[in-house]
Parts: sequence; structure tokens; C-alpha cells
Amino acid sequence: MRDRIFIWVEIPVSDMGRAKAFYERILDLEMQSMQMGEEEYAFFPVKEESNGGMLVKGPRHKPSPDGVTVYIDGDPDLALILSRVPEAGGQIIMEKTYLGDHAGYIGMFLDSEGNRVGLQHM
Repeated sequence: MRDRIFIWVEIPVSDMGRAKAFYERILDLEMQSMQMGEEEYAFFPVKEESNGGMLVKGPRHKPSPDGVTVYIDGDPDLALILSRVPEAGGQIIMEKTYLGDHAGYIGMFLDSEGNRVGLQHM
């Protein structure tokens, strides 16, 4: 069995400034940005480099509510994060919901770009 299966997440965006402001607001963090060729990136701060993610704007990246669902750590209380979503320009599509002792709590929202994103926390 592998130690890790998922090592990197890319969330596509159409407006980097708006998307970066959205995630910085709801997660209460700062993201570093960089440009490489035609693509713009904003990185989520993480302790372990091989287990992270970023926002990406470029010709190969298109936001969608119908694609893969990314779950972000909802620590310490995902209800607080969800409460910031509407003001930041997103839409809550699942309030904080308890799934049991093994899965904890989840919630879900559409971000400022229209991506479906989940939150999870034990």
C-alpha cells in the first residue's frame, strides 16, 4: 500500500485575482502567486511540499462544477469557512453535515469561479 495517493491539486480559474481573493478570504490565509508562460498560479500554503495545491489560470484549465471534487481541510470548524463563502462571492451547496465517526463532517460550495469544492474535517 502507498503512503499517499493524492499529491497535488490544481483548481482551474478564469479570473486569478477574484479566485485568489476568494480562497484567501474563506480560508484566512495568504497565497503566493507566480506566472510561467501562459499560465498564472497561486499556491496554497502547506507544510509538506508533496501534498499541496494551487489555483491555475491558463488555456488548458477550465472551471467546472461537474468535474472532480476537491476536498480542502476544514480545520478547525468548516462551518466558519462555509459562513465566509457567500460574502466572498461563492455559493454554499451543502451545509456542514455529519457523516459518522470515520468520515467526520463535510460541506460543499461553488467557488467564485464556479468550481464545486468540498470541505472535510473530523
